[in-house]
Formats: sequence, structure tokens, C-alpha cells
Amino acid sequence: MPEEISPVRWEDGRVMVIDQTRLPGEYVEFCTKDPEKLAVWIETMVVRGAPAIGVAAAYGLALAAQNLEDKSKKEFMKGLSAARDRLARTRPTAVNLFWALDRMMDLAESYQDMPSPELARRLLDEANQIRDEDIAMCRKMGAFGADLLPAEGGVLTHCNAGALATAGYGTALGVIRAAWEAGSKIHVFVDETRPRLQGARLTAWELKRLGIPFTLITDNMAGHFMQRGKIQAAVTGADRIAANGDAANKIGTYTVAVLCKEHRIPFYIAAPLTTVDFNCPDGDQIPIEERSPEEVLSVIPGANAYEDISVANPAFDVTPGRLITAIITDRGVAYPPFGDSLAKQRG
Repeated sequence: MPEEISPVRWEDGRVMVIDQTRLPGEYVEFCTKDPEKLAVWIETMVVRGAPAIGVAAAYGLALAAQNLEDKSKKEFMKGLSAARDRLARTRPTAVNLFWALDRMMDLAESYQDMPSPELARRLLDEANQIRDEDIAMCRKMGAFGADLLPAEGGVLTHCNAGALATAGYGTALGVIRAAWEAGSKIHVFVDETRPRLQGARLTAWELKRLGIPFTLITDNMAGHFMQRGKIQAAVTGADRIAANGDAANKIGTYTVAVLCKEHRIPFYIAAPLTTVDFNCPDGDQIPIEERSPEEVLSVIPGANAYEDISVANPAFDVTPGRLITAIITDRGVAYPPFGDSLAKQRG
């Protein structure tokens, strides 16, 4: 088994990240003591994946606290709040970002009377705890979801929900990995995932490292392979799940779910319970990030010949809960009606 991937971690007073924009061509790690640089890395998808973004944001506040140790308590809290606001502006759809920031700020506000250096250490401990918890949650999801996949057959996944998208092990890819490790003879169909090719670049890279058999396909081939009986299940991650089970994930996920419904193939979402936004009643309330047109234009030959071309580039779409067979979380497997089953997991 290859060495476990650690895409976001704390090391020697710095945050270390894998630059996911360079994979699979180059494996490069960046480090920083600057929370602003970390925020830019989140925006530019050097760090990506909802759980990994949450962990990175927690470390961003730990960095800010470390840089504010010599300030008065008033200046410390003001600087920490400013760092929180900056990190919160990076990726609007991924709810784990806000969950992690709120958890860190709640701790800081609970210990405002603590000397700044000591509070900075407490915040770093909390960020490390968030990272450790994320890895544990991924492994629990893998254990809960492995039995849902076929003992033999094809499994489709979209985008990248592996170790690279988390603190380690993965959500949807963690379920696939757990099934494979338990002896399932599965073959993974990997959507390329336009426009940034997270499937082609990242999921394929992870599966190759793990030795799990896979076939890369373009996004518009999924229906063909379902029609031919090559795919028996689909599993993806999610960046935000509404209280009723509607799930936002990488653009194209909704299409996969519709195809699964047509072909009577189970469609699963794998995400930690922290990805469920219980304050969001349904998918219509989930903010959808719009990214640069260049992401779409960059792969069109001769695109520079066009002027004033209109481009839409939503990074996510929302899959209605009625199209989801089950949602795999770190608390178990939730089935429809999701409003009830997810609330029960929350307790």
C-alpha cells in the first residue's frame, strides 16, 4: 500500500499543502506562515475539496493567531476576525469552510481572557484536532459505505472526492477504497470532470497509486456505459447538503444522478455530517460559485480568436434529494426522507 496522502498539514510552524493544480505531472508541496497566501491557494484551487478547505481554513486562523501573539488581546481578536473574514470569502459553496472557521472563532471567543501566546497554541491544537477528526470521519464513511457497492462490477465517480479533497483517505473515493480493500472486485469509471479535469488529473492519479482498476471517460460518456450495463452504482462527494438532502457537488453531478435514475442505478453521496447545512432548508438556498470564464475557454482550440464571447462557468450544481439513493456520512447511512434521517444523525 502506498504512503498515505497528506494534502494539508501543520509542520514546523507552517502550513504545508500539496499543489493540486500541478498533478499529475508534478508532485509539489508549498508551505507558508501567511494566512493571506493560504486564502489565495484556496481560491486558486491549490487546495480544494470541501473537507480539505475546512482543514486549511482552520490552519489559516492558527497561522493568524501565531502572527498575532505579541499583540494586545483587543488587537489579537481584531486580527483573528479579519483573517476569518478573508478566508470566508474564498469559496462560497463549501460549507465545511464556514463550519471550521466558526468552530475556531467560538474557541477563541471562549478563551478571550487567556494570554495571546497560550490562546494561539490552543487554536493550533484545535486545528490539528479538526484535521485528525476529518481523517477519522473519512474512514468511518468508508466502512459504512463499502457494503453498498457491488461485490463485482462498475462504479462511476465524478470529480475528486479522494484523499486529496480531505485531510486523508477520502469521502466518495474512501468508500470505493474501503470496498476494494474488503475484497470487492470493482472497476471504477472516472468522469474527467470538465472544466478543471479533477477526475482525469486527480482521481485517476489516486486510483493508480492505490492499484484500483479504473477507466477514464469523458463526462458525456456516462450514459453510454450505463446503457451498456457497465456501471452498477455511482458515488460522489458533496460540498454542501441542505437539510432536506439536496446536495451541491461539482458541476455535472446532477446529470449523473438523472442518468442513474433513468437506468435504475443507485446514486450515493458520501460526505461527513459537517457538510450538512441544517440552516439551509433546500438546494435552492445553496450559493453556487461562478468561476472564471478562462477555465472553460482554455481548452477550446483557437479560443483566443473569439471576442466578447459569452461564457457561463458555475462550479457546482444541485442534485435534488429525490434522485439520491442514500447519503453516507460518518454517522451511518441516511435514507429518504433525508429531512428525518439526517436530523436523526445530528441528534
